[in-house]
Amino acid sequence: MPRSLRVFAPALLLAATIAALFLGLAIGGAANERALADPGTFVRYAVPLTRTLVNVAMAGLIGSVVMAIWALASDRAEARTALDVAAGSAAMLTVASAATLLVTYVDLSGLPFSGDAAFGAGLAQFVTEIELGRLWLIELLLAAATTVMAFAIRDRRLTLLVLLAALATTLPLALQGHAAGSSNHSQAVNSLLVHLIGASVWLGGLLTLVFLARVVDRQRLSVLTARYSTLALFAFVGVAASGVVSGWMRVGNLDALFGTGYGQLLMWKTGALLALGVFGAIQRTRLIPRIADSVAGQRAFIWFVLAELAVMGLASGIAGALGRTATPVSFEPARDQGGDISPAEWLTGDPLPPELTPMSYLTEWKFDLAWVLVCVFGLALYIAGVVRLKRRGDSWPIGRTIAWFLGLLGLFYTTNGALNAYEQYLFSVHMLGHMMLTMLIPLLLVLGAPITLALRTIEKRTDGSWGGREWIMWAIQTPYSKVITHPAVAAVVFAGSLWVFYFTPIARWAASEHLGHQWMIIHFLIAGYLFSLSMIGVDPVPYRFPYPLRLVTLFATMASHAFFGVTIMTGDGLMLADWYGAMGRTWGAIPIEDQAAGGGIAWGIGELPTLALALVVAVQWSRSDTKEQKRKDRAADRSGEAELHAYNDMLAAQAARDSKATR
Repeated sequence: MPRSLRVFAPALLLAATIAALFLGLAIGGAANERALADPGTFVRYAVPLTRTLVNVAMAGLIGSVVMAIWALASDRAEARTALDVAAGSAAMLTVASAATLLVTYVDLSGLPFSGDAAFGAGLAQFVTEIELGRLWLIELLLAAATTVMAFAIRDRRLTLLVLLAALATTLPLALQGHAAGSSNHSQAVNSLLVHLIGASVWLGGLLTLVFLARVVDRQRLSVLTARYSTLALFAFVGVAASGVVSGWMRVGNLDALFGTGYGQLLMWKTGALLALGVFGAIQRTRLIPRIADSVAGQRAFIWFVLAELAVMGLASGIAGALGRTATPVSFEPARDQGGDISPAEWLTGDPLPPELTPMSYLTEWKFDLAWVLVCVFGLALYIAGVVRLKRRGDSWPIGRTIAWFLGLLGLFYTTNGALNAYEQYLFSVHMLGHMMLTMLIPLLLVLGAPITLALRTIEKRTDGSWGGREWIMWAIQTPYSKVITHPAVAAVVFAGSLWVFYFTPIARWAASEHLGHQWMIIHFLIAGYLFSLSMIGVDPVPYRFPYPLRLVTLFATMASHAFFGVTIMTGDGLMLADWYGAMGRTWGAIPIEDQAAGGGIAWGIGELPTLALALVVAVQWSRSDTKEQKRKDRAADRSGEAELHAYNDMLAAQAARDSKATR
C-alpha cells in the first residue's frame, strides 16, 4: 500500500464527516442564527464540529484497541501499528474533548472567549456545578488518562486496561444525549451506549485495517479482514437496533419522520447505514477471498475500504448534525415542565405504571436494548457452537442447551419485563428480580456449560494472536480467577453482597441512578454465577470443594439468606423510606407491608434455587462415587483383581507375623 494512503484514508474520513456535518446543520437548522443569546457563527459551528471529532477519535481509539486485543499477534508489527493508532486517536480525543468543553461553555453562557478572571470563574463553575460541564470534564479526564495508558502500554494483557478506559469514555457522552434526562432515561442511555460502542468498533476497526495494510502481506491481510468482518457484523446489528430505538424515541410518528428536518437527517443516516450493510456483505462474501489471490485483489479491496470509509464519514457527520437538531418529540422531563406530576414521576422521571395485577406480569414491559442484545447474542453464539459440534459429529447434551435457553429467557424477562417495569416502585418486585438475578438465572446458565462449549468449538490460533479460546484459557488460569472462583470467596461474596447492598447507601444509588441500577444487575448476576460455578457444573475452574464441604457451604449460605429475609420481614423501619415510601402509590400494599413481602420473597422463594443447587450437588456427588467405583471395577477386571489379591496377601503375611510373635 502506498505510504500516502495512510494519510489519505483518515483525511478522506474527516473530509466526508465535516462535509456531511455542515450539510446536516443546514438541513436541520441547528446552525441558524438564534433570536436570543446567539453565540455567533463560529460557536454555532464549532460546538457540533468538536463534538463530532470526539466521536471520530473515540471510534479510532476503541476500534484499534479491540483489533489489537482480538485479531492481531502481539509480537508482530501489526499489533504495534494498531496501538499507535489507538494512542494517536486517544490524543485527538483529549484535544477534541477540551475544545468541546470550552465552546460548549461559551455557547451556553453567552460570554465571548477571553482570558480574564470572570471567564475563568464562570468556566470553573460550569465544570463543577452544572451537570453538562461536569460530564465534559469527566470525559476530558478519562480521555487524558486513556492517552497516557495508550502510549505507555504494549503488553497484550495490560491492553485490556486500555480497552476498559476507552469504553469508559463513552459513558459521559451517553449520559448527555438528547434523551438522557427524558422519561425513558434508562432505555435512552443504554441505546446510545450500544450505538457509540458499536459504531466505534465498526469505524475504528476499518480505519485500523487501512494502516495494517502497510505492514502485513496479502495473505495476512485476508485473515485480519475476515476477523474484522466478524466484529463488524456484531457492530452492525448493535448500531442498527440502537438506531431504530433511538430514532423512534426522538421522532415518535411517521409525519415527523418525513416532515421535519430531524426526520430527514434520520432517513439520510438510515440510508448510509443500509449502504454500509451492503458494503459489509460484499466485503465478507466476495472481497476477502480475493485479497490473498493477487495484487489486483488487494488493490480492489483498498479502494473498496476507502469508499466504505467515506460513507462512514457521511454517517458520522449526519449523526453530529442530529445531535444538535431539535427533535420532534420533547425530551424535557415532566418535573422540569411544571404542572402537577405524581411523586413517583418526580423521583424516577417515569409515570407511575398501572396497578400491579397477576396479568401485569405478562402485559407490562419496559425494554432495555442493551440486555436484549446480551440475550440475543448469547443465544445465537451458543446455538452456533452446538451446530458446529453437530456438524463435526460430536454430541452435546440437550439438557445443557435447554438450561442455557431458560437462563437467558429468565434474564430477558427480568431486565425487560414486568420486574423491570415495577421494581422502582415496589420493593417486593425489586427483591423478586434480585433473587432471579442472584440465584435462579446463574444456576441455569452454569448448567448450560458455556465455557466448555466455547473451548470445544472455538478454533485454537497458531499465529500468535489471541481469540476467544486463548482469552478464556488465560482468564481461567489467572491468579485473580483463582481467588474469585474459590468456593469460600464466592460464597462470601454471594451471601455478603445482600447485607452490604441493602444496608448501605449503595441501595439508594442503585434505585435512583441509571449506572447504579446497571451495576446492580451485573454484580449480582456475576456473584451468583461464580457461586454456582464453584458448586456445580462441568466448566473448568481452578478449585472446587469436595462434595461434603460443598453441601456445608450451601447450607451456610441458605442460613445467611434466611436470616437476611427474616431481618427485612420483621424490621420496624422502612428501608429507602425517601424512595419507596415517597412514591405516592394509590394502589398495592403500603410500603412497610410491601417491604415485609420482599423479605418473605428473599427468605422463601429465594431459597428454592439454593435447594435446587444442593440437589444438583448431591446428584453429582452420587454420580462421582458411581464413576469412581466403576473405574475401580474396570481396573480390577484388567488386572485380574490383583489389587484385591495383594491386599489379601498383605493380611495373610500380617497374620503369619502375629502368629509367630505369640509363640
